[in-house]
Amino acid sequence: MKTKFVFVIMTFALILSACGAPSTPTAAPTAMPEPTSMPETTAAPTEAPVSKTIVDIAVEDGRFTTLVAAVQAAGLAETLSGEGPFTVFAPTDDAFAALPAGTLEGLLLPENKQQLTDILLYHVVPGKVMASDVAGLDGKMADTALEGKQIAIKVDMGSVYLNETTKVVITDIEASNGVIHVIDTVLLPPSEETATESMDIVDTAVADGRFTTLVAAVQAAELVDTLKGEGPFTVFAPTDDAFAALPEGTLDTLLLPQNKQQLTDILLYHVVPGKVMAADVTGMDGQMADTALDGKQIDISVDMGSVTLNENAKVIATDLEASNGVIHVIDTVLLPPSDEAAAEPMDIVDTAVADGRFTTLVTAVQAADLVDTLKGEGPFTVFAPTDEAFAALPEGTLDSLLLPENKQQLTDILLYHVVPGQVMASDVVGLTSATTALGKDATIKVQDGKVFLNDNAEIIITDIKTSNGVIHVIDTVLLPPQ
Repeated sequence: MKTKFVFVIMTFALILSACGAPSTPTAAPTAMPEPTSMPETTAAPTEAPVSKTIVDIAVEDGRFTTLVAAVQAAGLAETLSGEGPFTVFAPTDDAFAALPAGTLEGLLLPENKQQLTDILLYHVVPGKVMASDVAGLDGKMADTALEGKQIAIKVDMGSVYLNETTKVVITDIEASNGVIHVIDTVLLPPSEETATESMDIVDTAVADGRFTTLVAAVQAAELVDTLKGEGPFTVFAPTDDAFAALPEGTLDTLLLPQNKQQLTDILLYHVVPGKVMAADVTGMDGQMADTALDGKQIDISVDMGSVTLNENAKVIATDLEASNGVIHVIDTVLLPPSDEAAAEPMDIVDTAVADGRFTTLVTAVQAADLVDTLKGEGPFTVFAPTDEAFAALPEGTLDSLLLPENKQQLTDILLYHVVPGQVMASDVVGLTSATTALGKDATIKVQDGKVFLNDNAEIIITDIKTSNGVIHVIDTVLLPPQ
């Protein structure tokens, strides 16, 4: 499989030196449009003392050891400790680790210092650009300290992306000479080749860094040539985390040669013929889309601004355009429905197990001996907290609840998430409270188009239908009133 990413990284020095790129950033601020709204990015965990420079903060932070080593190797430490101001989009150690094997080591060699310098300068924007300013640049380009090279800025579903795929994960770490925003991927300056020739779907997935498992699966299924073909195709691409959430051993089994057809079917189920952009997808609420797997369709639902496929796979990033189609990023691997599955939907417990976002909830249901209850006839409505919701409980709370001596307390909490009967989203929004299986009421409030339980637990996904009821996903664990 061709990997343009590798060709680009190998030819930076030759191409960029011809452009006359400077070795240090200028301090003049870049003209920016007026800011609009602030995206829902994660705030910096602590406010940095203003007496410390960008380099000082990066050294002390602990997440940027590779970046600091690269800055030192490029001789840019003094520059980025200067007056500035500078805006630095700082890749984490994990972002550098995701580069192809040997790339980083090659860049740190003395003979590749200019190439490394150019890459680092491409992460620097002259001037101090805060998150609120970045949010106002949706669809615009920002000049970097690498002469003639710009980064594209996109705001999508509350998140900020650079060059389509690099996500800003933490914002506004202030320094005495500027500000740091944390990103999850290393930015690579565009070469003349990439500027004039868009990559196809396979090369885009390879270069992105979030789809290493998907790429491996496409290779194992011998679908590379297909997805590098004329198309156009729309690919709903599961991230590496999505594949990792499959039941243990599933992926290893699918990659075995004897299971090639099954793997091929699963991958084709993620492909829709034609180029379907996000604006088109959002107009398909409640509709079915034909996939490249003959006779199999995916169900599309749009709820509170989010797009979900087959009730459980959320679209988390959209419109990664390629020369032969478009990629939308999803957080769950889609599994084609079998004839048996189509005729016999799973119950609430099996649905929660298969979903992958409720491993803690499933563990708690097992510890409370409620499995048989929730697999019963019902119907039940379950407000299901995600794994992240349980992780947000005070430290030690979950471990304590799972102890045998606290079984009754755990049971009460779980029953407080269950409402007898099947209450669909359209019914929930018309209620002010609901009586739970614990016999205690949970309050319901609709505010700014969002639905909250007990004022603080937001319903983030609705109407996951099962054979014995319905699941609504919430972002906070509900605690029964005393």
